[in-house]
Amino acid sequence: MTPRVILASGSASRRAVLAAAGVIAEAVAPNVDEDSFRTAMRADGVKVRDQAMRLAEMKAVRVSQSHEGLVIGGDQMLALGDEAFDKPRDLADARNHLVRLSGKTHTLETAIVVCEGGIPVWRHLARPKLTMRPLSPDFIDSYVESCGEKLLATVGAYQLEGLGAQLFTRIEGDYFSVLGLPLLPLLDYLRVRKVLAQ
Repeated sequence: MTPRVILASGSASRRAVLAAAGVIAEAVAPNVDEDSFRTAMRADGVKVRDQAMRLAEMKAVRVSQSHEGLVIGGDQMLALGDEAFDKPRDLADARNHLVRLSGKTHTLETAIVVCEGGIPVWRHLARPKLTMRPLSPDFIDSYVESCGEKLLATVGAYQLEGLGAQLFTRIEGDYFSVLGLPLLPLLDYLRVRKVLAQ
């Protein structure tokens, strides 16, 4: 019997990526206090990539404890050096993100964990690196005004699938991982588990 697939996330972007790839997944919000967990990890000096992996696992485990099937948990954090960036709180914060990232290279720590019966059975970490071109204050203002509230849904205050493409001079890593889901390794695993045809 083919296991059902559940996405432990409220992320519209991750759901869209899975659906476009032909993966039928039920979305279940994990209802975890991510902010408190992040704060505790940062106080303990946990590396940004490990923060992302632990959060992805926590989400998948939480949903997997009450739902049968393969539960996918994901998390993405932006690391500028050793500093973690969270989703902007408002448009002024989004503007500040772009000012700080302008002309620099950052990493998107993109973690994914699959759980079954409350136990992690597979995990993957993708680390795309993005180099932002130097942005003028006028460009940043125009960009934030054009994109509006959509920027608050992304950790770097950009949307690569739209106007965000204008922000960058170089991207190393796959497109899906930038969007928040390392899709190709996940599809390989789903084929191993016979969710998808070989």
